[in-house]
Amino acid sequence: MRKLIAMLLVFGLAVYSGNFVYAQDAEGGDQEGTEQMEADTMAAEEEAAPAEEPEQEAAPAAEEAADEPQSGYQVLKKYFIDGDWRFMSFVLVCLILGLAFCIERIITLNIATTNTDKLLSRIDEKLKSGDVQGAMEVCKSTQGPTASILYEGLKNADDGPEAVEKAIVSYGSVQMGLLEKGLVWISLFIAIAPMLGFMGTVIGMIQAFDRIEAVGDLSPSVVAGGIKVALLTTVFGLIVAIILQIFYNYIVSKIDGIVNKMEDASIALVDIMAANDIFKK
Repeated sequence: MRKLIAMLLVFGLAVYSGNFVYAQDAEGGDQEGTEQMEADTMAAEEEAAPAEEPEQEAAPAAEEAADEPQSGYQVLKKYFIDGDWRFMSFVLVCLILGLAFCIERIITLNIATTNTDKLLSRIDEKLKSGDVQGAMEVCKSTQGPTASILYEGLKNADDGPEAVEKAIVSYGSVQMGLLEKGLVWISLFIAIAPMLGFMGTVIGMIQAFDRIEAVGDLSPSVVAGGIKVALLTTVFGLIVAIILQIFYNYIVSKIDGIVNKMEDASIALVDIMAANDIFKK
């Protein structure tokens, strides 16, 4: 790859030299021979010393590689290292643990999502024939907190509508707690990540002033390192908090949707049981 880049550089130099000679030729005839001789001499020297080309072209190749645009991962890695791994590692741990809790909650909530309309229609079919046990089996075989709440309501059908409603409310609180499990840890990492970034900012500024005191000169090169660490830790801490906050809000909205379906299904269950005269039996 380096040889190819070097060849391209030599070719570009030759083209540029040719254009330059052509321009000089248009300006005056006296300089034409001189420029042509210099171009020929350079080409002859490059052909005569092929062994020296890799060493001479290594520096331009390295400069060309440095000028190439870096990928997002490379830029992120560079700034992570520049921000001092002692502070950035804690921020990275917050991101990893926070994402782990977020992914676990998202998977759990997707599994807990139930088609309540289909579930209620199956329960209604069983209750129309007076088969309360069959309706309970339907709820028992269905995943999700909604089915569990409806199962508790059907289990107390013999005690009347008030007992059913009480069982639904009590068990609904239990299911609500299970749905919100892990959210407190996500909130913790959202709060800690910027704090760690700000702590790195304060420590970086302290280091910058220590360097000023040691050198005795307020030079930009002296304080640049400390200020850079301070800014990078703050930026990464805020980025982590923003990412986790987005996932947190999505999870909360998902929980709210499930809870609303649970409440609607609970009300619909009581109506279905009353319509099929389950409480009179």
